[in-house]
Amino acid sequence: MTAALAETEARLADLATTRKVIAERVPPGTKPDPPETNTAYQAIVNAFNQHPGRAFRARELHALLGMPTDEATVNVTRSRLGRLARQGFLTQPGRVRYQKRT
Repeated sequence: MTAALAETEARLADLATTRKVIAERVPPGTKPDPPETNTAYQAIVNAFNQHPGRAFRARELHALLGMPTDEATVNVTRSRLGRLARQGFLTQPGRVRYQKRT
């Protein structure tokens, strides 16, 4: 746990440095883009939080969230689901199904 905390703190320090470098390169007087209030990741996590015992396929998740179901968009969501599974938020009870880790 201590190692994970140290790794996370190091990553945060790297991000702070990156933010500072980017801020120095932005032309004066330029306003930053407003932060997104509801990202795709937030929508996915919210769906799993609302249905903690249910396993979803990417296409089913798109239908639930009212997102487009074209193949390219669903593939992006498959990638996001895989990332959330690798981070430990989701499990894969089946080959192409994802469920919230309990």
